[in-house]
Amino acid sequence: MDSEPAASEKSSIEEIRRRFDADVERFSNLETGQSATIDAPLVLDLITAAAADVTPEARRLLDVGCGAGNYSLKLLERLSLTDITLLDLSRPMLDRAAQRISAASKARCQVLQSDIREASFAAGSFDVIVAAAVLHHLRTADQWRAVFAKFHAALAPGGSLWIADLVEHTSPSVQALMWRRYGEYLETLGGADYRDKVYAYVAREDSPRPLVFQLDLLREVGFHTVEVLHKNSVFAAFGGVK
Repeated sequence: MDSEPAASEKSSIEEIRRRFDADVERFSNLETGQSATIDAPLVLDLITAAAADVTPEARRLLDVGCGAGNYSLKLLERLSLTDITLLDLSRPMLDRAAQRISAASKARCQVLQSDIREASFAAGSFDVIVAAAVLHHLRTADQWRAVFAKFHAALAPGGSLWIADLVEHTSPSVQALMWRRYGEYLETLGGADYRDKVYAYVAREDSPRPLVFQLDLLREVGFHTVEVLHKNSVFAAFGGVK
């Protein structure tokens, strides 16, 4: 991606928050996940399995853009978590996630209604960080770098970060191919009208970066091991170990 997206061309934080406030139910299904995301159930399983295998002694989790809590709930099936920090713009999402986690576990659950760009954490606060379908709301390269550095600093030594997100492609031809494939997937869910609806809010809200850009940035901020778990069309699952 050669140019920075103009902030004036994208939804504000408040506009994004309002959309997610009204969309809690769609994010509350462990079996389907977020249907507009290709391979959402598979990615949920891959990321939580990788987090558990790489950091089996993890006790402290930060779930960034937690939505209704699917990633935290799945990690509770695999790790003996004692402290879960949920971060999201949306208070209804946080309330639903905290309710579901409290029903499933005795882990201490803290909720933070915030943008990850504004949040701050003590060094070494977490053993695992997950960020699913959230970082594509970052706008500039400096914001991406600052957030990735924040993740690295907030992890304890040996901790791991796992990301699932919409991604761009550097080649315009490849981007067009993958975007067309994504459109065909969306049509299988709800026809052309649903495809166009998703296209419209992606154009309005999102500013994804190429997978290679993000992998390079993970190394740049200090992650010594970087892994790609899965990629399909314009979605990828990947992570790093501190």
